[in-house]
Amino acid sequence: MALIRSVFQDELDSVSQSLVDLTEMVSISMSKATRAMLTRDLKLAEEVIAEDEKIDEYQHEIDNRIIDIIARQQPVASDLRALVTALRMGSDLERMGDLAEHVAKITRLRHPDSAVPVELIQTITAMGEAAEKITIKTGVVIATRDTEMAIQLEKDDDVMDKLHRELIGVLIEPNWPHGIESAIDLTLLGRYYERYADHAVSISRRVYFLVTGKYASL
Repeated sequence: MALIRSVFQDELDSVSQSLVDLTEMVSISMSKATRAMLTRDLKLAEEVIAEDEKIDEYQHEIDNRIIDIIARQQPVASDLRALVTALRMGSDLERMGDLAEHVAKITRLRHPDSAVPVELIQTITAMGEAAEKITIKTGVVIATRDTEMAIQLEKDDDVMDKLHRELIGVLIEPNWPHGIESAIDLTLLGRYYERYADHAVSISRRVYFLVTGKYASL
């Protein structure tokens, strides 16, 4: 029985590590997408778009492993909760990868022009930095199940929300000089970054619940 339990724990640990690896893939993808956006780097944008398929495949592989573990081990209580939570976290991470791909696609759509006017480069740069910071913390939360850091992620998301509001505030000014098409692009960009951070917060809340059995009042 002890040996069976040890093997099962190894499988759980392997799933957790795979989620951490997926988090790193997603972080790199959004970092590249932001850089491509700000530098009008079409080659880099195309790289992000192509790599999203790898993210999807890796997430599907994790899902299949989890389902296989459930079928073979028939876990109950906290073990089942850990596996179901892992399934949901994988889904959040896959969606974060999709959002990075969406950022890259806007770069491709507007190339060789820039989708970001000069006056908003600083804001988009800050949103990209906030996204990277949040994703790095998300990986640590998954790996360590650190509930304090999980709670801190909400504050990091507040930074992203503030930047998003600032961006929208600029776009709705009556004297916006760059036209409707540009405003639509930037509205979508802001939404992509904001939703990206929201998925990271969702993961942190799932980890908090997994550890404590309670929903965090973040």
